[in-house]
Amino acid sequence: MTTTEPIEPTDFRWTLPRKRMAAGALLFDEDGRILLVEPTYKPYWEIPGGVVEADESPHTAACRELKEELGLVRSLLPLLTVDWVPPHDGRPEAMLFVFDGGEMSAEEIAGITVPSEELHGWRFCTPAEAAQLLKPAQGRRVAASLDARAANEVVYLENASTLDSPGQQAEPLGPKR
Repeated sequence: MTTTEPIEPTDFRWTLPRKRMAAGALLFDEDGRILLVEPTYKPYWEIPGGVVEADESPHTAACRELKEELGLVRSLLPLLTVDWVPPHDGRPEAMLFVFDGGEMSAEEIAGITVPSEELHGWRFCTPAEAAQLLKPAQGRRVAASLDARAANEVVYLENASTLDSPGQQAEPLGPKR
């Protein structure tokens, strides 16, 4: 019979899994078009956002990324979707959070500044145009986030899709506000 030594709580914590996280925000103009950014290091457009740093909340990361990428200050962003993304292309699984950045004023739009080393530029586009510019999974995530915003709900996704397969239901987490 073998005896297993108990693990100290501090040692046990180092055995717990860690997940990669990213956070972004949907921003709109007065016509309801979505703001997308064009990264210098990727061949496709994205919503503003990025990696959640160590010891940073997803909400704080989204606000930080808006400031870094656009010069835009936002302090309270309602959550729209939470998406679990399985491992792919050599990357570990991830949790992605999309927040509602709201409608931008004309002054905010005029004041957009982008870091040239990170972004080629930005543009507003319709949801249909966005679907053509985004990677397919990001397009599905944006569409689900727009639906969540319209329904005033927070929605859980897996791999950028709701849980609508037979025997499962989409899982709204409840009202945003």
